[in-house]
Amino acid sequence: AESAQLKKLALDYLHPELPVVTSDPFATGRNYFTRPSAEEYEDEDAMDDRDEILEDMAELKRLAQDYLQPERPVAVDALASCRNYFTRPSAPEQEDFA
Repeated sequence: AESAQLKKLALDYLHPELPVVTSDPFATGRNYFTRPSAEEYEDEDAMDDRDEILEDMAELKRLAQDYLQPERPVAVDALASCRNYFTRPSAPEQEDFA
């Protein structure tokens, strides 16, 4: 009996997305944050910080997907350019060791 309780507790801990099941129909809870008489609890600074954090998280998610799936195509900006300093006409001669 005790091992079954421990197993249920471990399952609840490892999977918080599972719904809570209760046998008492009178067990209720009150949400003090979303009740109609609750004060607004999020100010402008918190909203701005949240927006910045969500943008950072979206960028991190994109980078993680690029890292985990290297076969995905790379999106290149048409205006991105570079210069090869080794093969330009004015570059000094390089000795080839191959």
